Amino acid sequence: MKQKLRIVKVGGNVINHPEALESFLTDFSALKGRNILVHGGGKRASQMVSDLGLVPKMVDGRRITDAATLEVVTMVYAGLLNKNITASLQQKGCNALGLSGADANCIQAHKRAVTDIDYGFVGDVAAVNVQSISVFLQAGMVPVFCAMTHDQKGQLLNTNADTIAASLATGLSATYDVELLYAFEKNGVLRDVNDDHSVIASINSASYQVLKDTGVISEGMLPKMENCFEALQKGVAKVLLGNPTLLRNKEQPFTTLTL
Repeated sequence: MKQKLRIVKVGGNVINHPEALESFLTDFSALKGRNILVHGGGKRASQMVSDLGLVPKMVDGRRITDAATLEVVTMVYAGLLNKNITASLQQKGCNALGLSGADANCIQAHKRAVTDIDYGFVGDVAAVNVQSISVFLQAGMVPVFCAMTHDQKGQLLNTNADTIAASLATGLSATYDVELLYAFEKNGVLRDVNDDHSVIASINSASYQVLKDTGVISEGMLPKMENCFEALQKGVAKVLLGNPTLLRNKEQPFTTLTL
């Protein structure tokens, strides 16, 4: 029987609010078993990009990363946010290990090819180093991944954090029984974005296509949902989306995705 592994991705909106982040990290540190945390931080990075006089550029929820922006997101993702989160978890008795994809060669990616859009230094995940990550997990450590990968040629790449979470879940699903949980500011996938109570409890591949075609799911949710369904197709056992308090309260409304 496979050992259970929970992979939790926490969104940038939670990270931007200190009280919400503190509450989330307290709940995360209390989780039993093997766990991995993946964090975004897009809004903090966008703020710093703007503060430096650069213009943040997004297409379908994904950042366009030129050379100057890459330096900023590396500092924010792999430095400021990752180490503060790691330090907070250590304070709470969780043996967190802050990582980028380059560390221990955990996540390799390739620079996205230029088609209609040049995303710049954006990486699409090519491989997950299951052996290295398993060493950390078996040693009782809790990997904390930021949204940075590398190409094994010395180049760091900015990779969507939702994609990293789904790729880790997919890569590790051959070895572990993986539950993938996306914790963000909403209670789940909403039928009406202005009504926090309009949570869609269950979405499968067919209903997802309808929701997408009718515009219920759009913009920033699209990459997240695409990643989720790809993860399910590749062997991930369970995918949940909901408010961060879902970590401690499975009785509240949330969304479960199935094929």
